Formats: sequence, structure tokens, C-alpha cells
Amino acid sequence: MAGQNNNSADFALIRQRIRGKREDYKRYSFTADQNNILKTFFDLAQEFDSLADFYAICVLVLPQYMDVVCRLYISSDDGILQLVQASDGEPLSAPLPAPESHMNITEISRRGNTLLLPILLKGSTAKGGAGSGLFEVVFKRPISPQLRFFLEKFTNRIAVALSGRLASYQNVRHIEFVTNLVADIEHNIIIPNMYFRHLFNKLRKKIAEMSDLEEQIKAMKAAMGMTGNESCQHIIDKITDLHKSLTDYHQELDKHHKSSTLFIESLFRRDHFTQGQLVLRTRKCNVAREIVAPQLEQYERRLQSRGVTVEHPDDMRAEEIPLQVDVGLLSQVYANLFSNALKYTETVDVDGSGRQRKALAYGREYVRDCFGAGRDAIKFNVFTTGRHISPADADRIFDEGYRGTNVRGEMGHGHGLSFIKQVVEIHGGWVGYEPVLHGNNFWFCLPLPDDEAAPEPEAADS
Repeated sequence: MAGQNNNSADFALIRQRIRGKREDYKRYSFTADQNNILKTFFDLAQEFDSLADFYAICVLVLPQYMDVVCRLYISSDDGILQLVQASDGEPLSAPLPAPESHMNITEISRRGNTLLLPILLKGSTAKGGAGSGLFEVVFKRPISPQLRFFLEKFTNRIAVALSGRLASYQNVRHIEFVTNLVADIEHNIIIPNMYFRHLFNKLRKKIAEMSDLEEQIKAMKAAMGMTGNESCQHIIDKITDLHKSLTDYHQELDKHHKSSTLFIESLFRRDHFTQGQLVLRTRKCNVAREIVAPQLEQYERRLQSRGVTVEHPDDMRAEEIPLQVDVGLLSQVYANLFSNALKYTETVDVDGSGRQRKALAYGREYVRDCFGAGRDAIKFNVFTTGRHISPADADRIFDEGYRGTNVRGEMGHGHGLSFIKQVVEIHGGWVGYEPVLHGNNFWFCLPLPDDEAAPEPEAADS
């Protein structure tokens, strides 16, 4: 279908449309001047950039070829029709209200020696409303049906050209807004967020002072021979409990702050917005220790509260080959996978005997020739127990905005897995899903460094 965003062109359809247009133009039988009007409009619309100049072109081309007056009306953002330019009189520097008689015209209308032709801009949802307009042509003598038909086609050219121009201007405004927003985020969020680190350090010092005070009270109690004093011991116990609670809260806050800071700084990089895509900042790291462990720590308590057992691999950190990755973005890959595990892990009957399992497991394995001969990879897995995802859902589960039929009312926007796919692919990797025994496995493969190769598999025990 015309307009679809496919990777390959539909030659058959395009040839058919070209032949149709060729026959249409034969049937139109436009005069030489009418063809020149269309060509002049097209050439000048490409030559001049500003919207004011484009409005002027719309109303000035026809009067150069025929004895007419032209006026162009465009609806404002709130749907009010306004005169934006006219060929008679001085150029308008600001829009003027349209006559009441011109409002809500949805069909070509003839009023005496005036022809009113509605303009429906591309993307507009209703004629006569916001995103539409009106082209007025005033004649000094009667017009033929052929000229009326030509003016209808000319107005269509205005609508198409104006739609593209307005969309382009809107895109420029969006880019300018996003650019300014990034600067605001950097100034008002990222930099002030660094101050929390200072506050955490001060809190840690105060907790340390409380610990010293606790020891001093204990020493004072012993020195004053108050070993059996219950009131004194009660105060010491309260201070000890308070110290432990503050230490736990500090550690929890510190971990969440580090994770949030990592995500903020990796998502709101200026490079992402200036280049219009995610831009990597890679460094060599140990994925298990620097990425998986901190993210799992964020979710482990919540997983346990839902009855999900975390099954840690024996060899995740053993013989780990450091990879050159973007730590912030890859951390969010695991955060999304663990978040999905929290929502969708189910209890399964392991062997039909009633023994149940509700678990998350993760790990990695080496894959030889994953990206071609001699191009090995590490495959990272996150497994959860539960019913298999349906084949129909599995085919689309990494698509932006898609949510499977198994969501069961869980909150979400269908963005997490699409984000994972994007991050992994800009690392040069692949993502995938596979149904396995007792549940579902989401995986991604990342290429090993050029100077590394997957270890030889260990020989089986004899």
C-alpha cells in the first residue's frame, strides 16, 4: 500500500501509478499557461524557505498569468480561520480574521465572481477545522469548468506543499525544544543530583559518629561499674538499634542513588539528542560484577516478597572475559529483564509430583562462530518459570509498544524489550526469546573482543 514504511520499494505499484498519472495528465488537457503555473509554483516553493514567502507564492503565481485576485486562509492551532496573505494590497505582516462567511466551508463553493476552494492539510482530521485552510480566487469574468478543475488541482498542490513545510517546521521546533530540554536536564537534574553524593557522605560520617558514641557509652558504663544497670543497657540497645537502622537505610539509599544516577546520566546524554539515536560510551568491564550484581540487588528483595527464588549461577564470574560495553545502558537491559521477571514469573509443577518451582535464574555461556566464522560471542540468559509465551506474541514481543496477551493487568507500555533490543544491537549483538523447560528464557549475545575466543568446552567426565 502506498505510504507504507517498507525497506524495499514496490516497483509494480509505482509503475502502475506512473501510468495512471500519465493518462490523467492527458485527460486534464491543461493549457500551456496552466502547466507553466504549476511548474512556477513548484520551482519557487523549493527555492524559498520561509513560511511567509511560501504564503506569498501561493497568492502571487496565478495573478501573474491571469486577471485574478488570490487570498490564502489557514486555520490557527485553535481552529480559527485567518487570512495569512493576499495578492491585492500590501503584504500582510500578521494574520487577519477571516470573514464570517468563509467559516466552515467544506466543499468548493462559488459565490458570484469568487471561488472558494477548501484546503485539507495532510494529517488534519476534519475539514474546516484546525490544520485546514481556504484558497480564495476572485475573477473579473466568468470561468469555464476546465479552469475551475485546474484551480482545484492547483489548490491540491498548495495543500501538499504546505503540509510538508509545516511538518518540517514542526520537526525543527521539536529538535530545538529537545536540545534545550537536554541542557535543562543537565543543568537542573544531573548536576544537582551530584549534591546527593555529598549529603550521603555527610550522613555516613554522622552514622560513624553515632557508632563512636555507642562505644563511648559502653566504655563509660563499664568504667562507672554500671554493668548490671538495666536502664543504661536499654539506652545502649536503643542506640545500637538506631545505628543499625540508619546504616541499613543509608546503604539502601546509596545503592538506589547510584543506580538512578547511572540511568539518568546514560539516558540523558547530550550526544543521544544531537545525533538522534543512542550513542555508546563504552569501557572494559566485568559484566557479572559491575552490571548484573548491582541490578539484581535492586530487585532481589522484591522478587523474594513475591515468592520468586533467585537461582545464582556457579560460574557467572568464573573465567569472565571483560567486555567493552556501555555500563549505563547495559545495566538498564538487566533492569528491564529483572523488572519483567518480577511481574511475570509464575509457579510451575516441576515433575508432576506436586513439587513446585517459582524462580528466576541467570547466567552466561560462550557461543562459537555466533557472528560468523571465527567471531565468537557470549550469550547472556535470564530465565523465569511460567507458561510459555504464545508463538504469536513471541514473534512481536521485541516490537515497540507491543504487549503480550499474558500481561494480566500488570502495568507497562511495551517499551522495555524494544529498548533492550536497541541497546544490544548498537553493541553489535543480537536478542532473542526461547521457550524452555519450565519457563521462558530471554537472551542476548554480545561479540567477544577480537583478541579473545570462546574457551574450549570441558571434556566430559569418564
